[in-house]
Amino acid sequence: MSFLPISRSDMVCRGWEQLDFIFVSGDAYVDHPSFGPAILCRLLEKHGYKVGIIPQPDWHSIKDFARLGKPRLGFLVSSGNLDSQLNKYTAAKRIRHEDLYSPGGRTGYRPERAVVVYSRLLHECWGNDVPIIIGGIEASLRRFAHYDYWSDSIKQSILAECDADLLVYGMGEHQLIDIAAQLHQGVAINNIQDVPGTCFKVPGFDYIWDYTPIPSYKEVKEDKTKFAEAFKTEYLEQDAYRGKRLAQQNGPWCIVQNPPAMPLSVEEMDEIYDLPYERSWHPCYDKAGGIPAYDEVKFSIVAHRGCFGGCNFCAIISHQGRIIQRRSDESILREAKILTKLPGFKGYIHDLGGPTANFHRPSCDEQLKRGTCHGKQCLSPTVCKNLVADHSDYIGLLRKLRALPGVKKVFIRSGIRFDYLMLARDNFLQELCEHHISGQLKIAPEHISDNVTHIMGKTPARVYRQFVERFTAINKKIGKKQFLVPYFMSSHPGSTLKDAIELAEFIKKMGYHPKQVQDFIPTPGTLSTCMWYSGINPLTGARVYTAKKPEDKAMQRALMQYWLPENYLLVKKALEKAGRRDLIGYGKLCLIKPENKRVTKKSDTNKMRKKSKKV
Repeated sequence: MSFLPISRSDMVCRGWEQLDFIFVSGDAYVDHPSFGPAILCRLLEKHGYKVGIIPQPDWHSIKDFARLGKPRLGFLVSSGNLDSQLNKYTAAKRIRHEDLYSPGGRTGYRPERAVVVYSRLLHECWGNDVPIIIGGIEASLRRFAHYDYWSDSIKQSILAECDADLLVYGMGEHQLIDIAAQLHQGVAINNIQDVPGTCFKVPGFDYIWDYTPIPSYKEVKEDKTKFAEAFKTEYLEQDAYRGKRLAQQNGPWCIVQNPPAMPLSVEEMDEIYDLPYERSWHPCYDKAGGIPAYDEVKFSIVAHRGCFGGCNFCAIISHQGRIIQRRSDESILREAKILTKLPGFKGYIHDLGGPTANFHRPSCDEQLKRGTCHGKQCLSPTVCKNLVADHSDYIGLLRKLRALPGVKKVFIRSGIRFDYLMLARDNFLQELCEHHISGQLKIAPEHISDNVTHIMGKTPARVYRQFVERFTAINKKIGKKQFLVPYFMSSHPGSTLKDAIELAEFIKKMGYHPKQVQDFIPTPGTLSTCMWYSGINPLTGARVYTAKKPEDKAMQRALMQYWLPENYLLVKKALEKAGRRDLIGYGKLCLIKPENKRVTKKSDTNKMRKKSKKV
């Protein structure tokens, strides 16, 4: 095995004069199956194509974009594992101080709106003679006209904006192999219009057939109702089995989306994760200290993809999809044996899971025949009668991994859906507490107000309370001191000041002290973002309140850490504004003390900070 070429000298070592494909990535090159460019390039390599990578090119000139020469079949362009705007900016639109996908975690290695910048520079460097195919999370979620939080504007489809030839949405394996085969056979890129999971552009609706039109870029830009209408159609047709071809006019171009690619079979998943990865960052990053994101996944295993949880703020529905795609136990065990031989392995597999760890099988068997239900979710607002809540296969896999020579412990650090867990009639939670937690279990109730959880697509708060009781009882039974680390979100659409105070009261009652809190970020392509921008739930037509003013958002956020001295004035103002002065005082239920008794000394502030912990 060896790393894929990133320079001309690497090509010479392989005896290659020209590459078939060149992958331009906003991330550093890590040859590991948790990184999209590595998966796609290794898969193309297995299918006989010569592939090279230009990781994090200098976008201030075209020099880097020419360093591997002109590819025979095309350029593949991605911003990386994250949208480049989300990678750079916080919810408050402040610049982040760290980039986990760059050398040493330093920032400045990628431009804003990387897909657009890279595509335009490739055009400048090579003209229009070489196909440009864009993909990855940034392209996937911006494939139609969309709301961009960072510019506070409606932007046109990224395919039209960067004038690429084809857009691959979703994970991309099926699409890329199909596209590569057609290009290899001599099919012109503008004639490749039949690949599921892709978008292409034509001058107008007269150039296509059998499609469903959605409101144009001009319409959604001028009318929030039209924006919600367009999003609803896009959202409901996100299914490989029953989805329709969609079309939207974006200025001079009509953007056409084919239905999503079919889910990968077990055999196809095995093929992808059995590819010969180096399982390390490229040696060129050694002097910089490597790539921090790799440390998070070095000793972890992806068991499956997809999520049927239906969280409205999550992009997985529009990228990986709702149908679970899993690997065979044999493939996972093979990877575990590889991990035991890696330098630095000390017997601990850090994670076994996917977007949601305990979603290891499709939510129902009908999904693999007819796709997902149109306009319905599996878990909320009510549980589908066809849902199969069963951890037996996952439990069996965990036991096999624990029995491997050299493996001391298998942790589960991916998200756990406690509502699904509570529906299952098995001993998964006890198995989890006995063998797979390192003292803390991360879960994401996100909020405690039923009004907010309903809009989020989450289950009611009573389910979380029942789970806490069960978790506590099991740990008491087995004699372990283990804790829950709950994640909560502020300022999600639907969350009023009253809801935020209800969450603060719950945090106090439970004795939680969240060290970090998450403010909702309206990322492209999610249902929650549509509600945040338009003020409309596109699925119901109902109006939705959203805290948008900086002070309103700051108050909701401060309430989640009401005990911190620097949050005192904001919390006090929030309580007074909501008519909840009853929570200011010395009572057991009070959030803060009267102002003349609050902590003000710096030494006292430091003591409070030390006392504050995750749980």
